[in-house]
Amino acid sequence: MASLRDQLGGLVYSTEHGDICPTCREPRKACRCAEQADEQRLAELDGIVRIRRETSGRKGKGVTTVSGVPLAEKELKALAKQLKQRCGTGGALKDGVIEIQGDHRQVLKAELEKQGFRVKLAGG
Repeated sequence: MASLRDQLGGLVYSTEHGDICPTCREPRKACRCAEQADEQRLAELDGIVRIRRETSGRKGKGVTTVSGVPLAEKELKALAKQLKQRCGTGGALKDGVIEIQGDHRQVLKAELEKQGFRVKLAGG
């Protein structure tokens, strides 16, 4: 772990460039950290979209999670919106995983297969 001096010693704002990214030390307008994280996430995928139902950490409320979708962040947001509309429920996109409220595994599987993805139902 870095010392307190190292943690507090970085440049946060510059009158020349404005806000500075704490990770890459570039101006926020030139920062590519989000793009690099998205590229790394896409490189780690195996091409199979996994759909599972989860309740852990949600006070017993069930959600259907869709992970492993090989799309960039913008297209993933559009897909999440489309799937939420198809199921008629709410949901979210967190760290490259689409969460849809309720148990909609079969509907999501059919919709994603229709769009050309390889889909597996994971879990129980």
